[in-house]
Amino acid sequence: MDPERLKGKNILITGAARGMGAANAEAFSAQGANVTLGDLDEGAAQEVADRINGAGNGRAIAVKMDVTKRADNAAAVAATVEAFGSINVGLFNAGLNKPRFFMDIDEDNWDMIMSVNTKAMWLGMQETARQMIAQGPQDKPYKLINVGSIASRKPLVDVTVYCTSKYGCLALTECGALGLAEHNITVNGYAPGVVVTPLWEQLDKDLVEIGFKEREGQAYDDIVENNLVIKRVSYPKDIIGTASFLASDDSDYMTGQMISIDGGWVTK
Repeated sequence: MDPERLKGKNILITGAARGMGAANAEAFSAQGANVTLGDLDEGAAQEVADRINGAGNGRAIAVKMDVTKRADNAAAVAATVEAFGSINVGLFNAGLNKPRFFMDIDEDNWDMIMSVNTKAMWLGMQETARQMIAQGPQDKPYKLINVGSIASRKPLVDVTVYCTSKYGCLALTECGALGLAEHNITVNGYAPGVVVTPLWEQLDKDLVEIGFKEREGQAYDDIVENNLVIKRVSYPKDIIGTASFLASDDSDYMTGQMISIDGGWVTK
């Protein structure tokens, strides 16, 4: 990694205590960025921040945040500015899933997934953009990065609400690009497929529980066999290159785009 590719970037990452969020935080800092790790699990986020600070490139802080609360989003932005002087990139990574077949969806399932995956992204985008606008013009665009999913583009029978929430992420990316262009803020995102993270490990168990799969690990095997062009699942290390590109100056002429990182799933 180029240790200066993201030098001068002060980046807020939500859902940063583990999985893709933690991997991106460490990758960004290795490229010179300062990062705020926002997560409900502040202790785990602090562990990642400690690793980053021990590595001695970019700096890191951890903040406790419930991404579904506007006040927590505003506070995380303020903490970033207090620690690093400004904010110029927001990565909205927090998300969850709990599979249900269509007729088994209830209000609790709907509200939980939509609140974390879609409402929280909107709140984070808005509060981060509010600070960027207040900071005033800069030579390079400010950047908002949204984490979508293969479910932003493909209907999946076992996760209707998750698909709905991630289609919403795509809409927020495209509409945000239009609404924030006048402030020199770009909005892009990336859409992973199956990434081996704690979220997917729990989902694998849940799919057995609802009777969609017969054994743990079958979901991975079936997707690789039937849906992927590249015949393996992915890992957070497969995501960090695209995320780094979107955070860097290399993506300055892009906005309103959702890049698939799904092993070719979207093509099948």
